[in-house]
Amino acid sequence: MTMKKILSAFLLLSLLHGVAKGGEKTVDDRPESLLLLWWNVENLFDTTDDPGISDEEFTPEGRLHWTPKKLLLKEMRIAYVMKAIATHPDYGQLPAVLAFAEVENGAVFRRALQKIKGARYRALYHDSPDLRGIDIALAYDPERLDFTGMKTYSVPQDGRPTRDIIVAGFKNRGRPFTLILNHWPSRAFGSALTEKKRIMAARVARAAADSLLLQNPDADIIVMGDFNDSPQDRSVRRTLRGTLNRLQAQRAKDGTLYNCWGGSSQPGSYSYRGRWERIDQILVSKGMLSGPGIRTDEPGAFSCFFFRPMFTKSGKKPWRTYEGGKYSGGYSDHLPLLLKVATTSHPH
Repeated sequence: MTMKKILSAFLLLSLLHGVAKGGEKTVDDRPESLLLLWWNVENLFDTTDDPGISDEEFTPEGRLHWTPKKLLLKEMRIAYVMKAIATHPDYGQLPAVLAFAEVENGAVFRRALQKIKGARYRALYHDSPDLRGIDIALAYDPERLDFTGMKTYSVPQDGRPTRDIIVAGFKNRGRPFTLILNHWPSRAFGSALTEKKRIMAARVARAAADSLLLQNPDADIIVMGDFNDSPQDRSVRRTLRGTLNRLQAQRAKDGTLYNCWGGSSQPGSYSYRGRWERIDQILVSKGMLSGPGIRTDEPGAFSCFFFRPMFTKSGKKPWRTYEGGKYSGGYSDHLPLLLKVATTSHPH
């Protein structure tokens, strides 16, 4: 590792794990249980042309005839899903963290957040070099979480640039945890032809996790995203070092991450040609599986939100906003992932 990379790693550590003096809430004013959400919302674009990106088709005059009315319906559908989560007996609260993929800009993201009844989210948005302009958008509830910092990492690519990896730090009840957010290159033109691009993204995400674990082997880390690969694929299993075996992750000495799909019987979050796939994933460090801090060890802590209105009439796949280039008015081609975590007592 070069000196520049070493300094960058330690800068990240001080940014994410430094104590936020004066900004933390008291222990008594926050719940111990938190809900985190990942969701590829499928092309949340505004309706105006941005000359800096390829978004012309998402305008009223463009190929997809994307209008303010269609955007409003998209926003209302997102809000409806959030309400369904908050009122669901298994969750009973709005997510404390929302991480969306495929969002054009911060303004359209904040607009969508404003439609969520009872929410008080603070938005964090970073423009990546993706040519289509679809990025990861992050929001958190400042009444339940203290934000400690964010850093982004570019993914080396030959030719077409892709989304950056986002690393964001938070505290709940004085306990720090870190999110590593991903939207890896797609499988367009075939899985084999694009595999190396996703492996490069996995290397960047893995390096971010390693920089945190170097300082604290029990650091609480949550890696989430649309990986465009399955848990068994090389990028996730070998490069990111994710395992579906919980015990293996707990015993590992090399920072192996537990892939939360390992404890789920659900088929996946995305349907392609009639087959469910688990390309959206949440992985956690072993520090979250035992010991003090942020934990996610209860049965059913991880789930894919199978909400009937989000499916087509047949009930066999998610109801997309666009299907084959034609507007269908649905929610998204992906289903959301949810992770319940609990915070142990405040450190002394």
